[in-house]
Amino acid sequence: MPSAPSVANSVTVRLILPARATAVSEMTHVIEAAGGVVTGLDVTASGATKVRIDLTMHTHDPEHADAIVQRMREVEGVEIGRVSDRTFLMHLGGKLSVESKVPIRTRDDLSMVYTPGVARVCQAIAAKPEDARRLTIKRNTVAVVTDGTAVLGLGDIGPLAALPVMEGKAALFKRFADIDAFPICLDTTDVEEIIRTVKAISPVFAGINLEDISAPRCFEIEARLRDELDIPVFHDDQHGTAIVALAALRNALRVVGKRLEDVRIVMSGAGAAGTAILKLFLHAGARHVVVADLDGVVHRQRADVLSGDHPNHTWIAENTNAEGVTGTLSDAMRGADVFLGVSAPRILSEADVASMAPDSIVFAMANPVPEIDPDVAARHAAVVATGRSDFANQINNVLVFPGVFRGLIDSGVSHVTMDVLLAAADALADVVHEDERNATYIVPSVFHPDVSTVVADAVKAAVRARPEA
Repeated sequence: MPSAPSVANSVTVRLILPARATAVSEMTHVIEAAGGVVTGLDVTASGATKVRIDLTMHTHDPEHADAIVQRMREVEGVEIGRVSDRTFLMHLGGKLSVESKVPIRTRDDLSMVYTPGVARVCQAIAAKPEDARRLTIKRNTVAVVTDGTAVLGLGDIGPLAALPVMEGKAALFKRFADIDAFPICLDTTDVEEIIRTVKAISPVFAGINLEDISAPRCFEIEARLRDELDIPVFHDDQHGTAIVALAALRNALRVVGKRLEDVRIVMSGAGAAGTAILKLFLHAGARHVVVADLDGVVHRQRADVLSGDHPNHTWIAENTNAEGVTGTLSDAMRGADVFLGVSAPRILSEADVASMAPDSIVFAMANPVPEIDPDVAARHAAVVATGRSDFANQINNVLVFPGVFRGLIDSGVSHVTMDVLLAAADALADVVHEDERNATYIVPSVFHPDVSTVVADAVKAAVRARPEA
């Protein structure tokens, strides 16, 4: 499915046009005929015979932008100046900076911020280490850690290429929860080295957000770090996705009048996100779940389950598919109430969705290209959601991770439990009130003013209700 023109692929073109009445309309007609969308026209200079305009347009992708600019050159009398990719402009020099919270204007300031005064604070922390949370940035700082092996839908692009994503994640922490986060991109894929490195830098941070680490290594890395650190460790690709997916499913089921305990759920994807979603769904009360991957339905007699070569598949087989369904994803889809995909593009057909139960729900969350075109799925499903921003019901992790970490940090808790994840999901679902909820609005906007606060409060309440052992 080709992407729609979007701001993510927007460019600004500096034009010098003849000052004839039709010049601008001729240009916009060329752009729209080529599939672009004009979003801004700014006159930056004007003379007796020519006018200079900065024209901004949305395109499908960089190649589409280049093709449109070439068409623009063909308009009589036009001169093309600088062509600026707006996304790249936003990333120039990076998206983060470090600023001092205290003024350093005098010798007195310097003596307290740094030596000799700072030595007294160091001695206080040495005597009472827990005061580091009160007296340093550890109070409100999260490490966003990756090895660059599973970045967005781009795959293993390495730590350096992953840095823009981690910077963006840090910016979202600040924007939505006022948490200071810093990108840590590790130039290693060795499990032991990653664990050792994160442990070594952990004194600085109040929490660790693991990001874009490929399965199955991510499972061991997260489990070990949770056991060996005294600060919360959260793998957003797993648990952030799981929380938003459960919240969305809660509201989708309310729309169609079904219960989680009763519906038959088919999941496509048995990696990090799929497994985390599955575990949270089961914890929330789902009883009838079938999971499929590239090799078909996961069941107890499948070769990789019998051999024990893939422990994650063994766990899935032991905890799902009580009816013993075998075969392909299409076989599993017949009569299902819910499809949830965190797998690969275009693996679901219209016939598959048509074979589902009445009032079905389809969450096609592969990104950027979902498992099925959402418009096609909507011909048969009552509720459709994706991971994309250009369709209704975007299942987006930014709805969750800022509030979850805000709640964890404020609680001073050292571990993330399933009850905490469940509380966050239920709170997020309830942000959409009954009189607002419908088939095209099952999750709130990421800019909803209450989201982070509501999720954080739910996390804190869950921590208070279930103290750690």
